[in-house]
Amino acid sequence: MRNLKILLLVIISATSLYSFAGGSDTQAINAALKSGNSTALAKYLNTNVEIVILDNEDVYSRTQAQIILKDFFAKNKPSNFTILHQGGKEGANYIIGNLTTSTKTYRVYYLLKKSGNKSYIQQLRIEDE
Repeated sequence: MRNLKILLLVIISATSLYSFAGGSDTQAINAALKSGNSTALAKYLNTNVEIVILDNEDVYSRTQAQIILKDFFAKNKPSNFTILHQGGKEGANYIIGNLTTSTKTYRVYYLLKKSGNKSYIQQLRIEDE
């Protein structure tokens, strides 16, 4: 009986974390970052998104942001993305992680806002670690 309670607690915790972190949207975004796939990442960008890459910061349209990200990934080929921290509240979540590239490791922050059943990136920051 005790093992059943522990198993149930683990399942509930895992499910809560999955829902809390944005579920499959977050997994897809993390995979796109890890592979440097700006096209896949653009599917999760809001119509207008704040992009900060190193010292360049501005609000861009989804199309402009995709071009900027494609250029960054071309110069810094990603090999891994690992989550360091995540949090938020209902309707808005954030992820902080490390993006390992061919040149160096960057700290990545992104803010997700939920719209309907999908989460969209409101802000994406790629900074020196």
